[in-house]
Amino acid sequence: MVADARERQEPSTVTEQDHPELDVLPDWPLDTIAVLVTTDPAPHAIPVSWPVRAGDHRILLSLKSDRGSLARLRERPEVALLILGGGNVALCARGKARVIADPMPGADDYVAVELTVEVIDDHRQSAFAVATGIQRTVLDGTELRYLEKRVAALEAMAADRN
Repeated sequence: MVADARERQEPSTVTEQDHPELDVLPDWPLDTIAVLVTTDPAPHAIPVSWPVRAGDHRILLSLKSDRGSLARLRERPEVALLILGGGNVALCARGKARVIADPMPGADDYVAVELTVEVIDDHRQSAFAVATGIQRTVLDGTELRYLEKRVAALEAMAADRN
C-alpha cells in the first residue's frame, strides 16, 4: 500500500536553481543553425540560419516575411532560441522578440528580428561536447550569397547599437 501511494505522487518540479544558466551569451560560429520556438499557444519550432550575437543579451535573426513564425512572434513575442554550435555551445536563449527592420536593408522579402534575451539556459554536459552543431551542404550559391548579405546587414545593425 505504501508503494501505491508513492506511485500516485506527482513528480517533483525542477526549480530554476536546479538548472544552470549563463550570465552572458557565448560566441558561436558564424554558420550556426539555430531553432526558433514560437507559440500560438502550441509551440512551433523552425530552423534559422546564422543568428548574430549582438551583445551579451541580444541576438539578431533574419526571417522570411511570409513565415508563420513571424506572425506568431508578432502576436506572442515570448520566444526561445536553441543554439547548438561548434566549440561546445549548447544553450537556449529565452526572451522577447520584435521586428526591428521590415523589410531588411537589401532583402525585401526578409525582416530583421531582435531577441532580447532574459534567460540563457546552459545545456552543456560534462559527458558530451557539441563539436560542430547542425551541418548542411550549400546547394545554391546564389542563396548562400543572399544569406551572407543578410548577415552582414544584421552585423551592421548590431554594431550601430553597440
